[in-house]
Amino acid sequence: YHPDKQEADVPAGEVEERVQRFIEIDQAWKILGNEETKKEYDLQQREDNLTKEWPLHAQIYLEDMFWNEDEQLYTLSCRCGGNYSISKSETKDVSLVCCDTCSLVIEIV
Repeated sequence: YHPDKQEADVPAGEVEERVQRFIEIDQAWKILGNEETKKEYDLQQREDNLTKEWPLHAQIYLEDMFWNEDEQLYTLSCRCGGNYSISKSETKDVSLVCCDTCSLVIEIV
């Protein structure tokens, strides 16, 4: 897709498509090649996937979760017997947390 490696006999419409694809790949590389922007991208993808694939069980205040000082982790028991867990460092970036056993999700408000 690199513009410098285009063949001379490629139709104009296809050249435009290839250039557009190159631009998309370049933008993705810039996002995923930087640790900070990759983290933001991964968190957004995780949240998008959770809302599309799993049912929202409840909205929970962070203060209502159990705080484990040793592990620096907030946890809440799920009705299935599993747990919802979120680390202290994730609390600013993550609003949806899935159960470690079933498909239920809680939203941290």
